[in-house]
Amino acid sequence: RFPPLLLQNGVKMTNEPPKGLRANVMGSMSKCDDRMLNDCTKPEAFSRLVFAFCFFHAVCQDRRKFGAIGWNTPYNFTPEDLSTNRRQLKYFLDNYNEIPYQVLRFLGAKINYGGRVTDKKDR
Repeated sequence: RFPPLLLQNGVKMTNEPPKGLRANVMGSMSKCDDRMLNDCTKPEAFSRLVFAFCFFHAVCQDRRKFGAIGWNTPYNFTPEDLSTNRRQLKYFLDNYNEIPYQVLRFLGAKINYGGRVTDKKDR
């Protein structure tokens, strides 16, 4: 058993997403250094699409603050969801001549994020 007194007197810390859309996008983009953004065969397209995925991630997280108006069910979208999108984006940009926008949109919106959405009205 863990002593309750230790929990009551201890310092409690949480890691919550930044407040607001802009702060969330800036926080996500700050985790992308120049080496990572240039480590692709199409660095300009990669950096722009990473920004688009960061914006989409921020919107998904920011909708939680509106309660039932934003999402009928609260979903926990994590930085790992965004990281998965970045890895998939790099793979497709490195291995295809044309940017497969439809594939990237489907993977990001329907599978990586949409796979977690269970309420029919949230889709």
